[in-house]
Amino acid sequence: MSRRLWLGVAMWALPALAAAQPPAMPLTLDQALSYAVEHHPGLAAAREDSNERAAGVSVAEASAWPRFDAIWQSNAATVNNVFGQLLPQSIVPPISGPVLVSASGTGVWSSAAGGLLTWEPIDLGSRGASIRVAETSAQRARATEALTRLELQQRAASRFLQAAAAALAVDVAEADAARREVLVGAVRALVDNQLRPGAELSRAEAERAAASTRLIQAREAAQLARIALARAIGFDGDIRIDARGVTDRVAAPPPPGGAASHPLTLLQNASVDFARAKSDEVRTLLRPHVLFQASVSARGSGAEVTGEHDTGLGGLALDRANWAGGVQIVFPNLFDWHAQHARASSAEAAIRAAAARRDDAALELNAEQRIAAARLAAARAIAANTPIQLAAAQQTESQSRARYDAGLANVIEIAEAQNLLAASEYEDRVARIKTWQALLDRAVAQGDLVDFLGAVRGAAAP
Repeated sequence: MSRRLWLGVAMWALPALAAAQPPAMPLTLDQALSYAVEHHPGLAAAREDSNERAAGVSVAEASAWPRFDAIWQSNAATVNNVFGQLLPQSIVPPISGPVLVSASGTGVWSSAAGGLLTWEPIDLGSRGASIRVAETSAQRARATEALTRLELQQRAASRFLQAAAAALAVDVAEADAARREVLVGAVRALVDNQLRPGAELSRAEAERAAASTRLIQAREAAQLARIALARAIGFDGDIRIDARGVTDRVAAPPPPGGAASHPLTLLQNASVDFARAKSDEVRTLLRPHVLFQASVSARGSGAEVTGEHDTGLGGLALDRANWAGGVQIVFPNLFDWHAQHARASSAEAAIRAAAARRDDAALELNAEQRIAAARLAAARAIAANTPIQLAAAQQTESQSRARYDAGLANVIEIAEAQNLLAASEYEDRVARIKTWQALLDRAVAQGDLVDFLGAVRGAAAP
């Protein structure tokens, strides 16, 4: 491929690639959720499934319109006919006309054209049942789309909060590693001056090495969390996050009440309605169809009753026309009653199963709402307690250093105090994120993220 062609392809592709990129600035939680809703292929698939089912309603409603079929054909064939009947089949072509005196291998032209208008103004409920099936199927698809959106937002928000927690873990590990480095320097000076035994320097260096290992692991976990977040929002690439608001503030208490209908509830209700519509449709299968039909047709043939053949193009002319009109009542298979009874029993069982799944989903949602409320209350209580724990750990580490400098403590006491401080720092920072995760779980259990997103935007506001 020439350089000029490569350049043209690149100039064409770059705008599309740029449009697929998330914002150049670090993503906030609100932006991550918006990007997921707009770009995730899973939600796009659910949206198009909903569009497909909605179009199916129009297809079902179109069955009320008359049907007009038309045909034209011309062929060259022999005209040898015999008396007798054939069993129904699709192999031997049909032939009309009298039996000629003798057989002939000469072919003549024949032609035919016609149209058939069919209308079923009286459907005895079958058309309405089919439309109801299509409508309930569309309702199910819309509920599935809403549930997919909720699950996608939940997954994206959870991955964002996990990435934020992982970033905090890196900050804590870096601070811990820095303290260990300072401690090693202080202990080395004392050991070099023979004021402390060499074993204390070995212990301090071991603690520093362990802190470095934890820092490496924290950075790896943070990178993996960002990759998981990118996958959750539908982006193929590395991203950065801006977690201010959810890392430095405790989630505000949610407003009373909640969403009236969870998408899962809507989906289960739509499934029950669909099962009932299918049952109604099954009941119409043995009902007759009343059809009003009208036809016009014309034919031409190069064969004559006398046995003469017009071997030219005379058979292409439509020289005989017919019309017809009437009412046709089509009865279904009268021996299908046993299968019809089985189909009806199956449809009723499907209704009961759908209703049972709906009731089970209601119990599950009620339990999830109570669990989410309990977790939110506990997370807020923990977030109120961790600053006390952190202050005590900071004081303990400071006092341990002072005791060590005065010769009243050994390096093990300082190492344990620094371990406690690092754990307390992490727990204090993550406690705030856990309140947002609990608030998210409560919103998901209620089926609506409006209050959660409002709280996130309020926390991010300056």
